[in-house]
Amino acid sequence: MTLRIRMYSDIICPFCFIAEQSTLLRLRREYAVEVEWRGFELHPETPPGGTTMERLFPGRSRAMRAQVEGFAEGFGLKNMQVPERVNNTRRVLAVTEWARDRGLLEPFHQVATEAYWRRNADLEDPESVAQLAAQAGLPPDESRAVMDSPAFLARVDAVRAEAAATGVKSIPTFFIGEARVVGCQPYEVLAAAVLRAGATPRV
Repeated sequence: MTLRIRMYSDIICPFCFIAEQSTLLRLRREYAVEVEWRGFELHPETPPGGTTMERLFPGRSRAMRAQVEGFAEGFGLKNMQVPERVNNTRRVLAVTEWARDRGLLEPFHQVATEAYWRRNADLEDPESVAQLAAQAGLPPDESRAVMDSPAFLARVDAVRAEAAATGVKSIPTFFIGEARVVGCQPYEVLAAAVLRAGATPRV
């Protein structure tokens, strides 16, 4: 039986990316689990067009970026590049909801996070998002319209409300059976949680 893990994360959350590219990959190889990704807007206060790391962390932005990249290396993740500019993710999260309806959430989420954390792609630029949509097998022209679709933007708000109702305050947050695991944790922490929840090891 496959165990479902519900994960709240955002494309611009560095610790979500680290967990997804390290711990979760191993967990999915070793246990019969699947991850239900829920797009949680990390910084809804970020203005359209984004903001800078320096504005978020005055005088500390360079050190913060180096710290995150060092943390990633501790999880075996190399070549992560923390951008100088932080995107507002409301519109790209609307695209992820559209991708979910198309059965292509995972491919789109993968190419978008890789683009942001490896190449510092601008996730607010419709042309950039259209290229990512095409890479994931989605019609690029449609993605431009979806970014401003009231229906899909409302779903982004609904996920955030859903998360708040279950007590999510920071990400990544994982719901594994009856357990809640918060933060980018070592593999052993998540493995213990899935075992307690009844996950089956893969042979």
